[in-house]
Amino acid sequence: MLTLASKLKRNDGAQTSRTSGGSDSTHRVSIRDRLLTKEVAELEANLPNEGYYQSGRFQFEIDVPEAYNMVPPKVRCLTRIWHPNITENGEICLSLLREHSIDGTGWAPTRTLKDVVWGLNSLFTDLLNFDDPLNIDAAEHHLRDKEDFRNKVQDYIQHYAR
Repeated sequence: MLTLASKLKRNDGAQTSRTSGGSDSTHRVSIRDRLLTKEVAELEANLPNEGYYQSGRFQFEIDVPEAYNMVPPKVRCLTRIWHPNITENGEICLSLLREHSIDGTGWAPTRTLKDVVWGLNSLFTDLLNFDDPLNIDAAEHHLRDKEDFRNKVQDYIQHYAR
């Protein structure tokens, strides 16, 4: 992080000396904003399309705090969904979004928004957690009747995720 900060300062200094006019006309961009710009530019557009949720389109709200990347972004699902790791009001259980995690897979300053997007994508493909769910009703429903669970997921997609 210190190396990045030093490099950005040098770049800002070089840009300021090339700019005509005083320092009042130079707009400094925070390291956080530069990191976010770079990360958003690197996000992949085509994510895998498989699993129970393959035909749905889900929207997420990502709130990136000022202290990013030392603390994780806050993420909420805006699309109503029937999922063992996402509540119907949008709370998400994903270990990499935890500031401190017992299993060591929580947030670290080396993580990026790309990791968050990949983690969210994994919730829809291979990281469905029926053993330690956030939405207990959805997990129990899956354990009780997988076909009915699939049908309910598809009903939610038809009504909320198109």
